Amino acid sequence: MTDQLREIGNRLAALRDIEGIAKEALASQCDVTAAQLEEYERGERDFSFSFLYNAAQALGVDVVDLMSGESPKLSGCCLTRAGQGYDIQRQAAYNYKHLAFTFRNKLAEPFMVTVEPKDDTVAPEQHSHTGQEFNLLIEGRLRIYFGSLTYDLNPGDSIFFDASVDHAARPLDGKPARFLAIVMQDKGD
Repeated sequence: MTDQLREIGNRLAALRDIEGIAKEALASQCDVTAAQLEEYERGERDFSFSFLYNAAQALGVDVVDLMSGESPKLSGCCLTRAGQGYDIQRQAAYNYKHLAFTFRNKLAEPFMVTVEPKDDTVAPEQHSHTGQEFNLLIEGRLRIYFGSLTYDLNPGDSIFFDASVDHAARPLDGKPARFLAIVMQDKGD
C-alpha cells in the first residue's frame, strides 16, 4: 500500500460519507463489489481510471478532486501547453495527462494518454465507465479491445464508442502509443 493509494482511499471514503451514499450503492455505481470498494477505501487496491471516473461521477466531483484532494484554481477557460496537464498515473502501463483540469463543470474530460508496452500474450484487463469515449491515435500503433472485438489503430485513426462496454488499449510493435482520449458524460449526468 502506498501513501498515495491510502490518501485517495481516505478521500473516497470521506466523500462517500459526506454524500450519504452506502458502500453497496457506490460499489454498484462503480461496477465493483462492496468488498473491493472497502479495499479501495483502505488504500489496499490500486485504482483503474474507469473506477476513479465512475466514483467521481457518483460522488459529484472531478476526477482531479478525487485524485489530489484539491480543487485547482477554476476558470471558464483552460490552456494546457504541449506536454503539460495534470499527471494521473494509476497503472504501470498507462499515464494520463488531464488537459482541462482547471475547467469546472466540464461536459467532457480530455486526456493525453500514453500506454507503455506489456506482455502481448495476455489480453489486457478491460474496464468500463459511464458515457462515451473518443480516442485519436497520435503516435505509435494501438490495439483497442472493445468487448469481444479488437481494432488496430495507426496514427491519425480514431474510434468513438459506448464506454459502458468493457474496453482497454494495448500498444503494438513493442513501442509506446500516445492518444487523445475524450470521455463524455451521458446526457442525463
